Amino acid sequence: MAAQSKSGPMVQGNSEPPNRTLPGQGGGIDGSALLGRDHFPLLAGQDLTYLDSAASAQKPKSVLDAMRHFYETSYANIHRAVYPLSEAATEAYEGARQRVAAFLGAPEAGCIVFTRNATEAINLAANSFGASRFKPGDHILVTLLEHHANFVPWQMLRDRLGLKLSAVPIDPAGDLDLDALDYLLAARPKLLAVSAAANGIGTRTPIKEIVARAHRAGAAVLVDAAQAAPHFKIDVTEWDCDFLVFTGHKLYGPDGIGVLYGKPEHLAAMPPWQGGGDMIRSVSIERTEFADPPQRFEAGTPPIGAAVGLAAAIDLVEQIGFRRIEAHDRLLVNYALRRLSEIPGVRMVGDPKVRIGIASFVVDGIHPHDIGSLLGARGVCVRTGQHCAQPLMDHLGVAGTVRASFGLYNDVGDIDRMVEALQIARRTLAR
Repeated sequence: MAAQSKSGPMVQGNSEPPNRTLPGQGGGIDGSALLGRDHFPLLAGQDLTYLDSAASAQKPKSVLDAMRHFYETSYANIHRAVYPLSEAATEAYEGARQRVAAFLGAPEAGCIVFTRNATEAINLAANSFGASRFKPGDHILVTLLEHHANFVPWQMLRDRLGLKLSAVPIDPAGDLDLDALDYLLAARPKLLAVSAAANGIGTRTPIKEIVARAHRAGAAVLVDAAQAAPHFKIDVTEWDCDFLVFTGHKLYGPDGIGVLYGKPEHLAAMPPWQGGGDMIRSVSIERTEFADPPQRFEAGTPPIGAAVGLAAAIDLVEQIGFRRIEAHDRLLVNYALRRLSEIPGVRMVGDPKVRIGIASFVVDGIHPHDIGSLLGARGVCVRTGQHCAQPLMDHLGVAGTVRASFGLYNDVGDIDRMVEALQIARRTLAR
């Protein structure tokens, strides 16, 4: 059961939100893309306005080139062979692990476990850390902002072990209700699972403060940073979180790779989740001796080439710099809010204090899927529906939203094209 919020849904009207920075009034950039379309082969080759980066970001040439070079010159399976090609592949893979550790501010590369995606990383934590630590009656907290990937694994663990599960509510703007969080933490839960940035409405949560509150109550904290990683600097040491996950495909990297960061003491005490090759020291008919972390959690052949691509994506994002990325996000979101407010019947969903590059809205009398289809026919790619956040949408009282999400390649012209297509779609559907 979710704790009751002190307030109701926060579907906003057409008025321009206060204290917004608009183009020409600061923000540090002029509304152009941070990285031009020519750096992204798919965008360079098609007449598309791509506003769906929160689902998956497009891939820059530098990432594709790094992966192609690896597969063409250095590919072999890793860890087990002693010939030079395999040693070079192993070096590339473990080098990617070191690159991810530096990106997250982790104390050592051994804190980084590669998975298929953020969802698998959460499932690993639930089925290893959770299943080995929790007992019937123990309490887990999630929040109403979570993606299903940070709901369902904990529900499954609840049902399997006889746990309790509660959701931290939100305030009318779409920010976490921190008073309600404190109330729920007073029950001494074992774990809080919380997003650093919400995929449905873009809310950025005060993670450092949340982790400190949870730790004072004796709860471990898992942070879902799938949406955060492309938009602002993560520092697991400063945040002091116990676990953190993110995924490659939203960070301009390849799909098929995700990351679980865990504090060394947690990983050392956790049993393996999956069994197979490369996660063992020795195997006999009688028993198996498992490898140390992180290999203990990487059964089978890992995503070697994808790790190389992820490292290249991190290089690119850090070269651009998160100060510029955050300024770019603010400018595009604020411009989108202003332009969308000009269209009768459009209502913004959520007005959090700080948000990443996401604008979520509904159009009175028109289903989001119909809007998405008509925009797509005009080459404008937006996401529609519940965004794998059905508890949040149910709380808001909406069937879903239209979500525009911004990346390095977007500019104010993309928003203008979306608004033009939306105005045409609205007239078409009103006939």
